Amino acid sequence: MKAVLKNYRQSPRKVRLIADLVRGKKVSEALNMLKFVDKRASQPFSKVISSALANAKDKGVATDNLKIKTVKVDKATTYKRFMPRARGSASRINKRNSHITVELG
Repeated sequence: MKAVLKNYRQSPRKVRLIADLVRGKKVSEALNMLKFVDKRASQPFSKVISSALANAKDKGVATDNLKIKTVKVDKATTYKRFMPRARGSASRINKRNSHITVELG
């Protein structure tokens, strides 16, 4: 049972902090833990886990003892923006995105 969130508008480095927190936990424990985490990525992460849980229910799998088997946070496309600087030059600003993949087992 798998769920994917693509092009989430936060850098993968920040989202991986949440991924490391829930990896290997039971689904109910992970969702409860994410309610109290003070990071922006915790809400979308809980939605992805809930989506994977719903996918498991659709396939007819017993959901009471499911664990988070794998969690992947990959980099997505990067938006390039430019900030004007002194003497007519410009410096690049990278707006990074991430793909979140959760698999239950």
